[in-house]
Amino acid sequence: MPNIHSNISFGLVNIPVVMNPLIKDNDTSFNQLHKKCLNRIHYIKYCDHCKSEVKEKDIIKGYEYEKDRYLTFQKEELNKLKPENEKEIEIVSFIDIKDIDPIYFERSYVLETEKTSKAYNLFCEALKKAKKVALAKTVIGSKFYYCILRFASYGIVMTTLFFKEEVMLPDDLKNSNSSEKELELAIKLIEERSGKFEPDKYQDEYQNNIREAISDKLDGKKIKSVKKRNKNQINDLMEALEKSLKKK
Repeated sequence: MPNIHSNISFGLVNIPVVMNPLIKDNDTSFNQLHKKCLNRIHYIKYCDHCKSEVKEKDIIKGYEYEKDRYLTFQKEELNKLKPENEKEIEIVSFIDIKDIDPIYFERSYVLETEKTSKAYNLFCEALKKAKKVALAKTVIGSKFYYCILRFASYGIVMTTLFFKEEVMLPDDLKNSNSSEKELELAIKLIEERSGKFEPDKYQDEYQNNIREAISDKLDGKKIKSVKKRNKNQINDLMEALEKSLKKK
C-alpha cells in the first residue's frame, strides 16, 4: 500500500501528515501452479453470456436488487458519493481509550510529518498530557472510516474502527455456577502464569516452519514433521485445575 497524504483537521488547525501502514503481511507467498507442467495459473475475467474474456476497462459495478437484475454504477457516479473529508482526518471528539472495546480496532497507521511541524508536535504533546485519544473520521481508498488517533513514542498512531453492524457480538455470558474452590484455583493458576507482553519473544511458528522447509527442499532434504505434544483430556474441572497448578 503506497503512502497516503492527508491532513489532521483539529478545529481550524490543519496538520499535513503522511499515513504509513504499521502492519505488514508476514506470510510466505506461494504461487498456484499447474501440477502437470508447473506453469503459473492465471485468473481470467470471463463473461459467460458473451463467451469471451473481459478487459478491465469494460467492467462496471452492479448492485443486484432482484435475482439477475442489476443497478449499474460508473466510477464517476461512486466518486460523487464520497464524503467531503476524503483527503482529511476530521476530529469529531476526544474520548478515553478504555471506553472502546478492542474488538472494534481494525488496522493501524503511523501519521508522520514530511518535516518538523510545530502543529504536529503540539498535538502530540496535547494528546499525551490530556491522556485522551481523538475520535475522527476519514476516507481511505474507497472506504469511509471512523478512527482514533493516539499518542505513541514514535508519533501519532491512527487506528481504523469497525462499525457496530460489522461486529457480531454474542449474547452476554450467564452467571457462573462454579464453586468457590474452583474459582480460587482458577485465579491461582492465572496469578502463577502471569507475565508481561513481550512481542520480541513471540514468533510465528508456522511461518518459521515453512521457511525452514523451503531451505531444506532447496538443499535436497526431506521436510521434517513438527513434533506435537499429546495432551491427556481431563473431564473433571477440579482435577484439571489441580493438575495444571502442579505442572509448571
